[in-house]
Amino acid sequence: METAICGRLALSPNHVFNPKPGDKQSLCKGACPTLGIPMAVSATGPGKGGGVLERPVIEKTTPGRESEFDVRKSRKTAPPYRVILHNDNFNKREYVVQVLMKVIPGMTLDNAVNIMQEAHYNGLSVVIICDQADAEEHCMQLRGNGLLSSIEPASGGC
Repeated sequence: METAICGRLALSPNHVFNPKPGDKQSLCKGACPTLGIPMAVSATGPGKGGGVLERPVIEKTTPGRESEFDVRKSRKTAPPYRVILHNDNFNKREYVVQVLMKVIPGMTLDNAVNIMQEAHYNGLSVVIICDQADAEEHCMQLRGNGLLSSIEPASGGC
């Protein structure tokens, strides 16, 4: 069995062939592009299997930054929160619809009207369900525009 590692050919455990660029016995012709590049190749006799081993893909992360897997995992485990709009007796319905469309990303006119009407007739309405940080931000923006709002964990209650 012969094994090439980083351009070196090991013929036996005690013998290592280390070619130089342009060497006649080198695995490469001319300058050897594989020198200094980690790779492993295993060659075996006919019918015994073997083949090229792929380099493992190692995800690199910068210090202080979570990997993409960790970020996705933390997003999935973060409990959802409801942003609740409460009815009030001083804001006009049209203004409530305008604020909802301005503050909540992707809010359509139809959805804003439905949320406003539900809050008007039932006393409150769920505006959006999202993670806690976004829920707090949306709630503060609604309040900053004069609307009554609160947040609560989405897992509790009905």
